[in-house]
Amino acid sequence: MFDNLSEKLQRVFKNLRGEGKLSAENMEGALREIRMALLEADVNFKVVKQLIESIKVKAMGEEVLTSLSPAQQVVKIVNDELVKILGSHESKLRFANEPPGVFLIVGLQGSGKTTTTGKLARWLSRNGHSPLVVSVDVYRPAAREQLRVIARDIKLPIYEGAPGEDLPLDLARSARREAANTGRDVLLVDTAGRLHIDDDLMSELQQLKQQLNPVEILFVADAMTGQDAVKSADEFHKRLGITGVILTKMDGDARGGAALSIRHVTGQPLKFVGIGEKFDALEPFYPDRAANRILGMGDILSLIEKAGQEIDQKKAVEMQRKLIENDFTLEDFRDQMKQIRKLGPLSSLLDMMPKVGMLKDIKDVKVDEKEIGRVVAIIDSMTPRERANHMIINGTRRRRIARGSGTSVQEVNQLLKQYAQARKMMKSFSGGFLGKKMGKMKLPAGFPFG
Repeated sequence: MFDNLSEKLQRVFKNLRGEGKLSAENMEGALREIRMALLEADVNFKVVKQLIESIKVKAMGEEVLTSLSPAQQVVKIVNDELVKILGSHESKLRFANEPPGVFLIVGLQGSGKTTTTGKLARWLSRNGHSPLVVSVDVYRPAAREQLRVIARDIKLPIYEGAPGEDLPLDLARSARREAANTGRDVLLVDTAGRLHIDDDLMSELQQLKQQLNPVEILFVADAMTGQDAVKSADEFHKRLGITGVILTKMDGDARGGAALSIRHVTGQPLKFVGIGEKFDALEPFYPDRAANRILGMGDILSLIEKAGQEIDQKKAVEMQRKLIENDFTLEDFRDQMKQIRKLGPLSSLLDMMPKVGMLKDIKDVKVDEKEIGRVVAIIDSMTPRERANHMIINGTRRRRIARGSGTSVQEVNQLLKQYAQARKMMKSFSGGFLGKKMGKMKLPAGFPFG
């Protein structure tokens, strides 16, 4: 997410830091490079024009040019202006005063509406709501079947319709009645799409809007289509009045032009982003955190929140104690790997880390998602005694462990070497200043390794 833009902007700021003093000339050069970086990231040209003008006014001021750390001030100005373009603050979902509230999920065919409907229903259920889903795409039977399968997989109810109920308005009305009768506070209506915008599609959606009076009309778009996604969102808004946008496939979009353009062009907020195929791969969109990622500052808050949701807090506290007391066994190592796996793809976790200091090259780290599985398999093939004391694992035991885990002796040796190095590092930490500090500090609930 935003990888290309982030890399280019960081290069600009690095060049500025190399200047002994900022001048109008080198600032103009930096602004040209920022403009090119934004355009190459497929950001809407009107958005780029406004952004550059705003940055220029503030960055060319006397206070910045004569300050002791002008490059840092420029970074702050760019950060502030990115946040403004992205929407200033998180735009939360709206809910009906008298439930059930209706969320109309709209978009072009192939944008990921049906999968996103399931992801959003799961997110709602995990955040204190009780959703019901329904598909009113009567033209594509596979769409209704797809939502039925998704609802089963996420263990949430779906309204499938009564016999002979095959008109979108009838299905939607009955689904709302079902939601009210069963105490569901949100009804998510997965609507039909087309390969392009046409009058028939818009007429049907306008009828659904008039009939259901939805509290949210959420436009779903594929981020990888870039400015086409922005144009479609704008057209849907003009003809339907959307209340927010969900961008799918953000994990595969290294440019990020759609995310940076959508608020400015449509006037409507980006509310969620899809960052993977799994049903938990949907995140609320925070403009300030996105700006931090773009500028290489990472997104530690999202990482902490994700950890707080997924990591067992009792285990986290116990792990902190073991780290301090250097009582970290192979079994603990395995359990920690399993906890990390709950947080989702390692590549998305690395994306949240700040690209500064000793982490500046983290973007170049090649992630092998299967490696955690191999580590777990190897340790699972050990006896409890071997996990408690790795020193007893001789050549014969290593061959047995390799056979049992379907790996090679070399891979077992590599794991034991990595574990020994990790223990050594933890021992040096826990015996010194860090150990004393960790003993006193309270880490965020559920944060990994703490």
